[in-house]
Amino acid sequence: MSYLEAIILGLIQGLTEFLPVSSSGHLELMKAILGNNSLPEESLTFTVILHFATALSTMAIFRKEIVEIFKGLFQFKWNEETQFSLKIIFSMLPAAMIGFFFEDKLESFFGGQILLVGFMLIITALLLLFADKAKNTDKNTTFFSVFVIGVSQAIAMLPGISRSGATISTAVLLGIDRTKAAKFSFLMVVPLIFGKVAKDILGGEISFESSQIGIFSVGFLAAFISGLFACTWMISLVKKSKLSYFALYCAVVGVIAITYALMN
Repeated sequence: MSYLEAIILGLIQGLTEFLPVSSSGHLELMKAILGNNSLPEESLTFTVILHFATALSTMAIFRKEIVEIFKGLFQFKWNEETQFSLKIIFSMLPAAMIGFFFEDKLESFFGGQILLVGFMLIITALLLLFADKAKNTDKNTTFFSVFVIGVSQAIAMLPGISRSGATISTAVLLGIDRTKAAKFSFLMVVPLIFGKVAKDILGGEISFESSQIGIFSVGFLAAFISGLFACTWMISLVKKSKLSYFALYCAVVGVIAITYALMN
């Protein structure tokens, strides 16, 4: 992988992590276009690093909300901050369980499975289209709704299913306020990413040669900076009910991916 390829992949990750078009799916497609023949484990390592970068950009954007989450955890009072903190934890359970029990199976999907990515992008397009047609409300999240949103996040671990698209769409279809849905979607993934990175580092599963440090660092910075922009932009787009444009985009890219996979 060259420095230019790392920058391109970093920019794609930073933009598509927050925009509802599947960051993992686009990374797999771009790797295929660039001719990246990395093994699934190596490909997943770079993907995890880029996700870590966007997790940090999320923390930068929502630093006030994150402070409130930590305050809620240590107040030991049944107030709004504590409930929100527990909802974040509750929403993590489905994805955490899938990641723990089926990690090896998930890794196999990150090795150029273009046909799978194409079909999952079509599913993402349908989710976004349904959500864009839903009525806007001012409802807040409940413990039931965040668990259902968490199930959507677990399903979105497949490349091609947009995590933000699936979770925001699910929340909106459940009647959650669009702005609150977007913020919750972005915040709920942060603990999972940090947990995944810590687990892989402690388990020795993330390893790379010294010659790759520069390349990975460049990709990391590209993902972090573009993530700052995309996160802010996405909240505005969800609020204005502009998800149908992304639905069309995902459908087109999905069809192209399926055609490419079948022809090769």
